[in-house]
Amino acid sequence: MSDLASYVMIGGFLGAGKTTAVARFAQHLTDQGKRVGLICNDQSSGLVDTTLLRSKGFAVEEITGGCFCCRFNSLLDAADNLTQTSRPDIFLAEPVGSCTDLIATVSYPLRRIYGDRFRVAPLSVLVDPMRAARILGIADGRSFSDKVAYVYRKQLQEADLIVVNKCDAHPHEFLDRLVAALADAYPRARIFTCSAKDGTGVQEWFETVLTGENSAFGAKPLEIDYDIYAEGEALLGWLNCTVRLVSDEPFDGNQALVTLAHRIRAGVADAGQEIAHLKMTLDSQDGTGTLSVVSLVGTDREPDLRESLLDRVDGGELVINLRAEADPAVLESLTREALTSLSGVRATMEHLEQLRPGRPTPTHRMA
Repeated sequence: MSDLASYVMIGGFLGAGKTTAVARFAQHLTDQGKRVGLICNDQSSGLVDTTLLRSKGFAVEEITGGCFCCRFNSLLDAADNLTQTSRPDIFLAEPVGSCTDLIATVSYPLRRIYGDRFRVAPLSVLVDPMRAARILGIADGRSFSDKVAYVYRKQLQEADLIVVNKCDAHPHEFLDRLVAALADAYPRARIFTCSAKDGTGVQEWFETVLTGENSAFGAKPLEIDYDIYAEGEALLGWLNCTVRLVSDEPFDGNQALVTLAHRIRAGVADAGQEIAHLKMTLDSQDGTGTLSVVSLVGTDREPDLRESLLDRVDGGELVINLRAEADPAVLESLTREALTSLSGVRATMEHLEQLRPGRPTPTHRMA
């Protein structure tokens, strides 16, 4: 048995369910007696993902200010920090949802330069079924502009494993058509259908990740136009903020998040733009460790209350991560306006970052 730590990268576009999958995978490994270290990644600080995963008791490092490919040395530092604190057998790493070209810029460098430290697992790319169907042209509805779709397709093109997530939310006939379209468009990848939310179908995917090697899947570096890639990423607006909520009377924190999601969705839709992913957590900070978590993928779908606070609260810390094909200044304005809709609740902005991702400049790119 190798003493190398396994490096498992779980990619996919914004809103594919990566964090839910990472949490499910981490719990599966923990139940098997494995030590797990998680690495989150984003263009800016104040991540819902980190808050959520730490609330479940996992050891988590966070890399902000750029993707794994551009912050490769920070990725190694994160692994070192986790090794010192928890000595993981397996690292689960979740790259930025708008990032691609991971084989050439992350997997290859890890295997070729640091092969004495890591066994690099196959690259998994998760997809939200409805979003994938619209990108592939087999379903109608609002989607992204061509350059953003270019990034999405490149993610699928380099995948060793394509994981059609959220199977619990779609009929079998629709999923069968989607799997057939994916298999036709990306014949090299092995395709799985599962639900990270309820655990349906995850076992086979997990086993393939843990027993496979990235090199065994014949992955080759993408042929990718970095100008189009950069332009596609730059069309996406990024907003992270932390807000202090206070009320003189206890209020329903779960409903407050759902209300905020509806207001932000309406504002983005009225602007003629598309939400890539909206994630929010509310921590009452009452010592119970429970969170309210809401997720929204797209302007024509309903907010999903993923986790709930057990009781009414009189305040707490709200974290909002909003990604949309829209001007980030517009996203800030919409978010501030939505916060005023919380009747009887005072909202104080404690931290806010809004940006468009800069041009990716990988530390390494290996053929």
